[in-house]
Amino acid sequence: MELVPDPRPAWRQVVYLAWPVLAQQALIFSVGIYDSYLAGNNVPADIGKHVAYQAAQGNISYLTWFLSSYTVLVSVGSTALVARFVGARDWGNAGRTVQQSLLLSIVLGIIGGVAGWFLAPFLMEWLGLTGDAGAFAVEFLRPLVALLVFQVVEQAGIHCLIGAGDTRTGPIVSGCVALLNIPLAWAFFHGVGPLPAWGFRGIAIGTALSHVIGSMIVVAVLIRGRNGVRLHLRGMTPDFRLMYRLLRVSVPAAIDTFSIIAGQFWFLSLINQIGTGPMRDITVAAHGHAIRWEGLGYLSGKAFGVAAMALVGQNLGARRPRRAAECGWTALLLGAAFMSLMGLVFFILAEPMFRLFSPGEHQRPVIDVGVPVLRLVAFAMPALACANILNEALRGAGHTRTPVLITWLGFLGVRIPLAYWLTQGSPNLGLFGAWLAMFADLHLRGGLFVWLFARGRWQQTVV
Repeated sequence: MELVPDPRPAWRQVVYLAWPVLAQQALIFSVGIYDSYLAGNNVPADIGKHVAYQAAQGNISYLTWFLSSYTVLVSVGSTALVARFVGARDWGNAGRTVQQSLLLSIVLGIIGGVAGWFLAPFLMEWLGLTGDAGAFAVEFLRPLVALLVFQVVEQAGIHCLIGAGDTRTGPIVSGCVALLNIPLAWAFFHGVGPLPAWGFRGIAIGTALSHVIGSMIVVAVLIRGRNGVRLHLRGMTPDFRLMYRLLRVSVPAAIDTFSIIAGQFWFLSLINQIGTGPMRDITVAAHGHAIRWEGLGYLSGKAFGVAAMALVGQNLGARRPRRAAECGWTALLLGAAFMSLMGLVFFILAEPMFRLFSPGEHQRPVIDVGVPVLRLVAFAMPALACANILNEALRGAGHTRTPVLITWLGFLGVRIPLAYWLTQGSPNLGLFGAWLAMFADLHLRGGLFVWLFARGRWQQTVV
């Protein structure tokens, strides 16, 4: 039975929760842009390696996304359970959920870090990234995975706070991470004082160290407590029943996320096979720059998705399923409008955006290949909003199984076979053909997520 309706306008709640996350995503995006700028505007002594630097950077944008997505193994369940307990005013279980979330983060962070260190070279081989570009990518990845546990703890803690309705601490932490990342990356890249000049690897070292500080800040905030939810270090022992509940929500979401990542890696491996010799590096660099800018739209949608996740979970915990649905649809409408605006920016300013990363005339081919695909994806922003925001809303409800099937259908049924045909078959359209396949996949998945959310069965999900 539905309790007393919430009198507050849904759009106000969505904006209240979304704008701090939007600021957080802007900071994350700015750090990525700076790292790409640093790699693209500092020409090595061997200018022939310059495009290889950028080709590696393009693949690294996928790898760093994978590392941040690894945290889904804990973060989705943390948000869903904390939101349910907060909605039901069960503060004791909310605090215990935070404890178990951080314990899981430490274990999974260590496992992921060790595996990532040893598997990095094999991953580059699987992606088809060879030569200087592959060596640069491994060099960049290893410092990040060595300190991965701190990034997992940081994100798990932030998502516990999101479940409690606190979307402001995350942006503050991300601001600190960004403010530390930029000077640290610059210092380790060039070498300052006693710090060695580690070049490309130094960018990753600066990023990893900034996440160490970020995780410490998040844990300190949780110990002090926010919105009735507090981390108690005493008695912080494994509660396998609660861990199971966390993983029961997070694991399907992680399978969905890892399926997306596996599909993206497969997609990237096809792109890494387009052309030969220098043309291959040019194509990969152009793809990386376009994906980096497309991320501006993706991260904008993520902010509204986080708001939808928190509000859906809290309203279901308070037994207000109709209000939960209203908040989900409202987050979608606002997020789609914002992302469509980003698409307009992509279409109009595509060439200047590419010149930021490829300023020299010797990099003109990168611009010529990349600008058309960035303009193409501008028209996919509404579909991307539907796929991402409604998926987050379903995660807030704990409804994380059916989205996996939608992901598999989009990648295995549309994107991969179509990309293979358009890049390796008779109508060889190069990078543009691959992005046409991505365009089709986004529209299919976006439409299916609208259908799934409109059905409403997620309102009966038990977590």
